[in-house]
Amino acid sequence: MESQEKVLEFLKLNGIPFSYAEHKRVETMADCAALGLPAPHCKNLFLCNRAGTQYYLLLIRADKPFVTREVSRTLGVSRLSFGKDDALLRLLHAHPGCVSPMGLLFPEAREVRLLCDEDLLQLPAIAFHPLMDTASLWMDTQVFLHNFLPLTGHSLTVLPIASHAEECEHADF
Repeated sequence: MESQEKVLEFLKLNGIPFSYAEHKRVETMADCAALGLPAPHCKNLFLCNRAGTQYYLLLIRADKPFVTREVSRTLGVSRLSFGKDDALLRLLHAHPGCVSPMGLLFPEAREVRLLCDEDLLQLPAIAFHPLMDTASLWMDTQVFLHNFLPLTGHSLTVLPIASHAEECEHADF
């Protein structure tokens, strides 16, 4: 069974309400916004520490830059970088461009620490890929936090992520 099918089966078996739509392949956050879904996609960044021994999944509003030093300093870890593709596949069952918190349902994902932009939690609903970039699913943010996450065994570390224009010149995307 493919990862996307496992995600949908997991959500249905656990009675988690969600909506789903297939669409053309999307490659950027602008492509996701152009889909016109009733909930915005968030950036999902698979990160690791300098040594490659700690893994993180950062959920951040699409309109905010990812500033490596800001997030690293907040967490108190060596400079973060993007995790390697083989670790992404092994831990979250995803390929680059398809990173999603839906991958947290797999037992291997227990090694991944979930981080979230505090402003993302203010949205009524959020959208994610179901581990494929040709489909999207969306759910109420509270359902994601209180129904989905507890079933994965993950807790959420909430971070303040700046959206200031002066930070953008130092942003990593």
